[in-house]
Amino acid sequence: MSSISLQNISKSYAANMPKAVEQLSLEIADGEFLCLLGPSGCGKTTTLRMLAGLEHPTGGTISIGDKPIVSVDQGIYVPAEKRGLGLVFQSYALWPHMTVTQNIEFGLRLHKVARAEREATVARVMETLGIARYKDRYPNQLSGGQQQRVALARMLALNPGIILLDEPLSNLDAKLRLEMRAELKRIHKEVGATIVFVTHDQWEAMTLASKIAVMSEGELQQLGTPDDIYERPANRFVAEFVGNLPINIVGAGHGKAGDGPLEDWIAEYLGAIGAPDTVASVGIRPEAVAILRTQENTSGFPVRNASVVDVLPTGGNWIIELSVDGSKLFAITGSTPRLAPGDTVRIGFAPEDIHLFDSADERIDFTHSA
Repeated sequence: MSSISLQNISKSYAANMPKAVEQLSLEIADGEFLCLLGPSGCGKTTTLRMLAGLEHPTGGTISIGDKPIVSVDQGIYVPAEKRGLGLVFQSYALWPHMTVTQNIEFGLRLHKVARAEREATVARVMETLGIARYKDRYPNQLSGGQQQRVALARMLALNPGIILLDEPLSNLDAKLRLEMRAELKRIHKEVGATIVFVTHDQWEAMTLASKIAVMSEGELQQLGTPDDIYERPANRFVAEFVGNLPINIVGAGHGKAGDGPLEDWIAEYLGAIGAPDTVASVGIRPEAVAILRTQENTSGFPVRNASVVDVLPTGGNWIIELSVDGSKLFAITGSTPRLAPGDTVRIGFAPEDIHLFDSADERIDFTHSA
């Protein structure tokens, strides 16, 4: 079994510093593709390194299957080389004086695999990753994408049940990143290994993972499927971090000092749908902001006039920057908007498309009853 369990894992580098990881608990199912997602310094790479055996946790237990590989309380620590894990770093760490074939078979040689089996394994993984034609080249004769494939092949040759990937695509250009994402999904499907993938790129996590663990300041913010993370963010941090175009966050109004027309409209809207009084802020994703074509409002919910500040084409989509009496709001559309800066439009959104947060920035679950 290649399931992974992390129970109350903590990591501290110094007594007078905040913990790099704080009481982290995760259950990763056998064959799952989990992405550890978060900004720089959130503890995701430290977590991966503790799982790999390159860092010692200061508290907690890590198990693979039903076998503990780390337990601070019990004094258990299985060395990295005995954990049966495959690891690919952000730096590909290829031996510059070895050919592609020699790099890929390096781990097999260390494990004293017989020559015939070694050659068959190397040939198979090179064919799988489409790099057989480069078998006699050296790393400096390869592109970044080809080097990435060699690093993956070297790891896959050992047939690990668990694969750990630390931002392995960050050095590639956009086209190669797209190709390698597809390659990783294919490898995961074919090999069936459990994969833990570290990234700060939310788009990468959304397209690759079966589960995403969002982290911030060493703590787990939310664990869920990509759809869960995007459609039901557990708090404001997750809502603001995940999304190709950032979510619109608006205060809930309630007549507080500093409220403006946009907040007043949101307060009116919340009253119309019967939202609880504990709402402190509202999140509206740009694709949920509807630009109404006529002055007639058939939704039954409050709409608002807004002026167009700018229209930004992105190739296939258009970002529309709006102003509600000086407060910014962003919308996005897949059809040509035929709008120009200075135009006045009416905007609205459906109750099921808004996200409600309390004063502690935690999600409020609320369903409008028509």
